[in-house]
Amino acid sequence: MSVAIVDYGSGNLRSAAKGFEKFSSAPVVVTADPTEVVRADRIVLPGQGAFADCFAGLSALDGMIDVLREAVLERAVPFFGICVGMQLMATAGLEHGRHDGLDWIGGEVVPMNLSDSSLKIPHMGWNELKVAASHPVLDGVQTGDHVYFVHSYHFAVAESAALLASVDYGGDQTAIVGRDNMIGTQFHPEKSQATGLRMIENFLNWRP
Repeated sequence: MSVAIVDYGSGNLRSAAKGFEKFSSAPVVVTADPTEVVRADRIVLPGQGAFADCFAGLSALDGMIDVLREAVLERAVPFFGICVGMQLMATAGLEHGRHDGLDWIGGEVVPMNLSDSSLKIPHMGWNELKVAASHPVLDGVQTGDHVYFVHSYHFAVAESAALLASVDYGGDQTAIVGRDNMIGTQFHPEKSQATGLRMIENFLNWRP
């Protein structure tokens, strides 16, 4: 099984690759080449930074968005979005203006609206998941498990069925989204110890 981690100039790619290499029997390729991505059996889109910058970086790779749409939407290749890579699955992001996303899961990436003024933005550190729905990639993951976040915006999901888990940080903040052959986490699974690594292993074994 081949795994392609999309390199569009965003994110700690080596850290993500090491997490997937723990459970992949085949090489994990970090690549900016659409021809490698289109051949992959699993596709991972990491990301960190601003929504618009990340989408611009992805768009700058000639043919990459077309390849992703063909693989993920038409051939149902399993897809994992991480942090801003998950946010790019949204219809749009509202950081520094309104910017289009991939529109794979309806909703917008919006500023975190915190009910507790003592809490800081960005939301950085460990927090407890509140699992809202079952999913093969969440097998063995349960409410109360801790995962690691670094973000200032959250994905306000328009489709309630696509919200798989949240966390409480001055109110509910989206932690995991998914539909069909796609899943995304606001947190970094490769930095989330046993819980995150379990999700990576489940993703590699997933047959949507």
